[in-house]
Amino acid sequence: MEKPFLSSWPWANLGNFKYVLYGPLIAETVRLRHWGKNYQAKEDWCLHILLISTLRCFIHQLWFSYSSIHFLAEKHRIMKQGVDFQQIDREWDWDNFIILQAVMAALFCRISWFSESFPLWNLNGFLCAMAIHAAVAEPLYYFFHRAFHSYKCLYNHYHSLHHSSVETQSFTAGNASLLEHMVLSMVMGIPLLGSMWLGGTSTGLIYLYILGFDFLRSLGHCNVEVIPAKLFDCFPFIRYLIYSPTYHSLHHQEQDTNFCLSMPLYDALFHTLNPKSWDLQRKNSKGEEARVADFVFLAHNVDVYASLHHAFLMRSFSSLPCEMRLCLVPPWSIAFLFMLGLSSFRGNTMIISSYHLRKKMQQTWGVTRYGFQYFLPFCKDEINNTIEEAILSADKAGVKVLSLAALNKSEALNGGGKIFVDKNPNLRVRVVHGNTLTAAVILREINEKVDDVFLTGATSKLGRAIAIYLCIRKVRVLMLTNSKKRFESILHEAPVEYRKFLVHVTRYDEGKNCKTWIVGKWMSARDQRWAPPGTYFHQFAIPVITESRRDCKYGKMAAIRLPEDVQGLGSCEYVMGRGVVHACHAGGMVHLLEGWKHHEVGAIDVDMIDVVWNKALKHGFKPVTD
Repeated sequence: MEKPFLSSWPWANLGNFKYVLYGPLIAETVRLRHWGKNYQAKEDWCLHILLISTLRCFIHQLWFSYSSIHFLAEKHRIMKQGVDFQQIDREWDWDNFIILQAVMAALFCRISWFSESFPLWNLNGFLCAMAIHAAVAEPLYYFFHRAFHSYKCLYNHYHSLHHSSVETQSFTAGNASLLEHMVLSMVMGIPLLGSMWLGGTSTGLIYLYILGFDFLRSLGHCNVEVIPAKLFDCFPFIRYLIYSPTYHSLHHQEQDTNFCLSMPLYDALFHTLNPKSWDLQRKNSKGEEARVADFVFLAHNVDVYASLHHAFLMRSFSSLPCEMRLCLVPPWSIAFLFMLGLSSFRGNTMIISSYHLRKKMQQTWGVTRYGFQYFLPFCKDEINNTIEEAILSADKAGVKVLSLAALNKSEALNGGGKIFVDKNPNLRVRVVHGNTLTAAVILREINEKVDDVFLTGATSKLGRAIAIYLCIRKVRVLMLTNSKKRFESILHEAPVEYRKFLVHVTRYDEGKNCKTWIVGKWMSARDQRWAPPGTYFHQFAIPVITESRRDCKYGKMAAIRLPEDVQGLGSCEYVMGRGVVHACHAGGMVHLLEGWKHHEVGAIDVDMIDVVWNKALKHGFKPVTD
């Protein structure tokens, strides 16, 4: 079906290649700087357009980051259901309007008769622009906006996209049709053109007005009440001069009131002011205690690059599986410096994402430590203290279940979380390592017709459970370990009649005739060469092994797909796809949904592997292959 005229963007099919439209501006700036005579940066409007465009993106990003940091914003959040992948995809090209206005500005500068440079600042011009904005731009936008709502054709074809997001974010401000942003550009340009016509334009005014315009638009869409109610109580007239996030949020919820651009005065004059605006604003400004999560997954940074994948940093990046992208190399250097600062900081934890499942709040807390630090002996006590503090904080807050991510439950670090339970016997929060479900996921990947497997990391928690489970299925398990004592300990845990299926090996070449390898310990490409062609590498190693064999297949980290009724999930978990989490993460959620009262720490109960798997399926979790 053909889209209505001016409803879609002309570069909609270009994807990220749309940024090529900035190319002429960049080329002109380079040309003037290197080949222009008597070049002065203050007169290069191509450079100014590029700087303003960059700063506009930065303003929207800062508002998003602020509103997404839980400890800063959660108490005053207006809508609380969360932003999902569908909304993120709808708003993916939110910055189209910045490109549009950059192109319009470049064309205007090219054809304009006004050629002399502007002064840095002109107070009279600023006051003139503000007067024109209040007297002309604001009411003009009000009538255009109200028209988009009043006429069904206009709303359905041009304005419904913007209102598809009920829980707004700063990026929502830019998510609209081409016609809407052409109208907004006209409204935005009137004060600047007016001040120019009156001879009061300055470089400072252009920067201040455009960036201030975006600042107010982002403020209204940020979904966090940031304006104190006391300000409106002490100076009641101010509430008619600047809108609040609550005020604009009501427009997105009910749509038939609060049409203003940023000044509620015109809603009051034309009787479209929502009567709930001030009372609700006061309530949100006062705030309320954040709801206690039912379940917490205690994660950690894998590396510096993965730390950029947090949801409150870059929404588009975090909504996709984490992988190397060239555009993120510059932010990596900043993240690296930040890591060095955290290395000397006795860190706590912070909430990095939140969503809902079966009306139960799920949160991911991040430990401010990086993967390599878990392997440094002198960091062991400090990391354990941080994890213990997080457990005690969760217990005090009333969290029901806390699940530990991969390195946070390392056997060498804390015995799979057992030391925390032993040290704090009166914990109300259930501490769960989730490895029972991880073992179940790995075992379900193995073909039922397999007769033998080669197992590395064989004496770890997962390795032990997998070995015992498979030997009971009469699968011959070649257990790679240099510790005969630890092998014999596992051997004696297996039922007597099945012990013959457990075989102790000490070299990789002893698996050269086995086409099913279960990798629980990182191995080099040199070690992998012993596997015969066609081998399938199942793995639970941290980090995952390098895929060095083209004639073999490699499994991913043990993961499981969340139930379809999950709400507010808008970020991927590390390298997992959308709606997929690590099996240990899901294991804690199953623990919560079943209402189990025991801690799942220490060694894996092999008899519970099938039980936990069946419970996970009952609650709607699915294998990733489905």
